[in-house]
Amino acid sequence: MNEKAGETNDDRVVGLLASAAEELTSGSDGSKVVEQALENSTDSLFVVASPLGELYVGAGPGGVRLVHRGGSREEFVRDYRRRFGRLLVKSDDEKASRMAERVARALAGESVRVPLDLEHSTPFQRRVLGVVGGIPRGEVRPYNWVAREAGSPGASRAVGSVMASNPVPLLIPCHRVVRNDGSTGNYAFGAGEKIRLLEGEGVPTAEISIHPYVATPTTNIVCHATCRNARRIRLENRRPFRSAKEAVE
Repeated sequence: MNEKAGETNDDRVVGLLASAAEELTSGSDGSKVVEQALENSTDSLFVVASPLGELYVGAGPGGVRLVHRGGSREEFVRDYRRRFGRLLVKSDDEKASRMAERVARALAGESVRVPLDLEHSTPFQRRVLGVVGGIPRGEVRPYNWVAREAGSPGASRAVGSVMASNPVPLLIPCHRVVRNDGSTGNYAFGAGEKIRLLEGEGVPTAEISIHPYVATPTTNIVCHATCRNARRIRLENRRPFRSAKEAVE
């Protein structure tokens, strides 16, 4: 979390208020100084609807930082402060309202860009999350493909760890990453919810768990079963395979 040695995120919040106190003079407006200090250390909280029900969303100046389902609002606020050293309050100002609307539209399946703030992630995590963010709706990719695209071939296990700790699920669709054998695997919100999300996007989860790859003898092209190129293969030319290696042999 990029903390200085020995400094917690709660220490940072206290420090911000202490700095505000130092700026107070006999002729200054104390309420305005404190208000400015709080504003500079406070992010926006809103609740949006999603295919998985209501989600808590925390957003800072750079974009959405955290998305979570379940638990209480107080628990989410405490977790947010622990992670980012920022206070979190429900905001109805114009900027927060626009962000909440964009998030809701994106979660409803619209092609809407939502700014994300991943500065607390490591460079490897950001590369992986960037790759996963580009997986289209209705398609899935295996861990080994994500690792390769992120520039770390063979790091499938590490990719799985990044998916498990994804701070902005659904906005970065980690549910579209499956195991290398085509089975759907685990999910932060539950394996059953992952299947429901994928099937709601038109992914044939039972089929890809048996044959995650398809090829055609007419062009020798091998594709993941859900990719758009695979869907162009005529039914009579589709050949299902359990692995890419099997498909090219």
